[in-house]
Amino acid sequence: MKGPARRAEGFTESVIREMTRLCQANNAINLAQGFPDFDPPARVKQSAIKAINSGYNQYSITHGSPELRQAISRKVKRFNHFKCNPESEVTVTCGTTEGMISTLLALLNPGDEVVIPEPFYENYGPDTILSGAKCRYVKLAPPEFEIEEESLKNVFSRKTKAIIVNTPHNPTGRVFRREELKIIRDLCQDYDAFAITDEIYEHIIYDGLSHTSIASLDGMGERTITISGFSKTYSATGWRVGYVIARKELSS
Repeated sequence: MKGPARRAEGFTESVIREMTRLCQANNAINLAQGFPDFDPPARVKQSAIKAINSGYNQYSITHGSPELRQAISRKVKRFNHFKCNPESEVTVTCGTTEGMISTLLALLNPGDEVVIPEPFYENYGPDTILSGAKCRYVKLAPPEFEIEEESLKNVFSRKTKAIIVNTPHNPTGRVFRREELKIIRDLCQDYDAFAITDEIYEHIIYDGLSHTSIASLDGMGERTITISGFSKTYSATGWRVGYVIARKELSS
C-alpha cells in the first residue's frame, strides 16, 4: 500500500497534542495547550447568535466579509497603531495557524532562510520546512528571554527572507520591548527581509507591560505581515477566526 508524502515523513505528532491527549487520559492539569478555561464574554456570544439569526451562514468572499475586514482595520488602527486598507490589505483566515502557513507558502522559495527565535511555538519550524525554506534558529537570552543584538545579527544573511516575531511570546510570556523590535526592524531593512508576526496573545499581558506591533514602527509598514486573531482575546479558540495584514501586492 502506498504511504504518505515524503515531505511529511520527518514530522512527528504535535507535542502539544500529545500532552493534551495524555492529560485527558490521566485526568491531569494541561499546561501545554493555550486555551482558556472559561467561556467567551456574554456580549460576544450574543453577537454570534445575532449574526447566525441574521443570515451570516453562507460562503463569504474569498478574503473575508467586508464588515469583518472593516472592523479589523478599525481595531488595528485603535490598538496596534498602524493603518491598513480593509479592501486590499486584510485577509480573513481560519485562525492564526492557517494564517501562518498560508503566509509562508505564499512568500518563501527554495533556498530562502527564515529566522526563528527559540524557544518557539511548535508550528513555525515545520511550516517553514514545508514551504521549502531553511530555518535559522537564534536563542532568546535567559532568564528574561531577551533579544540579543549580536546573536540575531549572526543568523541574518543575504538569504534571509523573513523573521518570525512572536510577541507576546509563546511559550515564555516575553513581551518584546520597543528597543528590541527596533533591532529587528533595522536588520530587516539592512537585509531586505520581512517581519512575519504572530500577535495572538496581544491582549494577554501582565505586570504593567504593553504590546507593540512591529508594523507600527517607522519603515516597517511595507515589510511586515501581521498575523493575529480572536481565539485568545475572546476565549473562543474553537471559532477559528484569524487574519493576515500585508501590503496589497502580498495580500493579492
